[in-house]
Amino acid sequence: MRRHLATGLVALGTLAAMYGAAGATTLETVKKNGVVTCAVNGSRPGFSSVDSKGEWNGVDVDTCRALAAAIFGDATKVKFLKTNNQTRLTALQTGEVDVTVANTTWTRARDTDLGVDFVAPTFYDGQGLMVPKALGVKSAKDLDGASVCVRPGSTSERVVADIQTKFNITLKLVVIDDQKEINTAFFGGRCDVAVQSSSGLSSTRAAVAPNPDDYVILPELFGKDPMGPVVRQDDAQWRDIVQWTVFTLFQAEESGITSTNVDEMKAISTDPTVRRLLGVEEAGSKGLGLDPAWAYNVVKQVGNYGEVFERNVGKGSPLKLERGLNAQYTEGGLIYAPPL
Repeated sequence: MRRHLATGLVALGTLAAMYGAAGATTLETVKKNGVVTCAVNGSRPGFSSVDSKGEWNGVDVDTCRALAAAIFGDATKVKFLKTNNQTRLTALQTGEVDVTVANTTWTRARDTDLGVDFVAPTFYDGQGLMVPKALGVKSAKDLDGASVCVRPGSTSERVVADIQTKFNITLKLVVIDDQKEINTAFFGGRCDVAVQSSSGLSSTRAAVAPNPDDYVILPELFGKDPMGPVVRQDDAQWRDIVQWTVFTLFQAEESGITSTNVDEMKAISTDPTVRRLLGVEEAGSKGLGLDPAWAYNVVKQVGNYGEVFERNVGKGSPLKLERGLNAQYTEGGLIYAPPL
């Protein structure tokens, strides 16, 4: 009887611990841990990668740092977990990370079937194809019989199937889990075609190709690739925090607020939107549970969206991407923040 009672008490204790942990909000857990833990790709220059000095860089990395600035007032309080296509959402579902920022495409299937929520996209893209220039190919329809390197479970894998159907061609799949191994296989001649988002292809060509000029990205784009942070569905407050941190980056650029002029704008601007964004005037964000200066800290420490884009993937980076769809809505793009 004593043995059964002891076993029962242990079980009750375990259940209590589980329910206690489940009862904590994501914000409370993040504050307790002292860092924002983010799932990233880790092998995609311009979005998430480690430079020669051991520093993390990229659009996704800066998104995570912006969250840390909003929560702690310190953009360095971050922890990055390198993931792949199979683990980036699993790590989120199991609570191993607080948010996934691993160039994950927002799809209906993922959004409705996996218990996760996609928030404001930080990069709009489409899938593209890269081939050796020596192949002499001008269009995807000319690739019948070609071999294609692809990651399992990726948007690219689905796009390859769609391309075969659209052009009535046959492509030979070379399925490889790791992006670095795909790069080695493609540039080593093991497969004829690399398929990825066009930004990913530009990143790979600039950073990995022995001679970038020997490779061309075909003109067609396939599908839509809106990519941005992903959170669990069980915490509306956390979703709002992540979403409005992204919108802060957007609005700061629209309002002309940068990391270098944010103090001046906070002190002298009479624009109501600027004053509300930077916490000079109350703007109905108490429900986030953050310090009134949270958005100011984001812009001061990370910059606005334009600054994030430019240093990581824009003309000032090795990728040299045009803003395109990622321009402000006032410039013909899709970057748009709701009103405060």
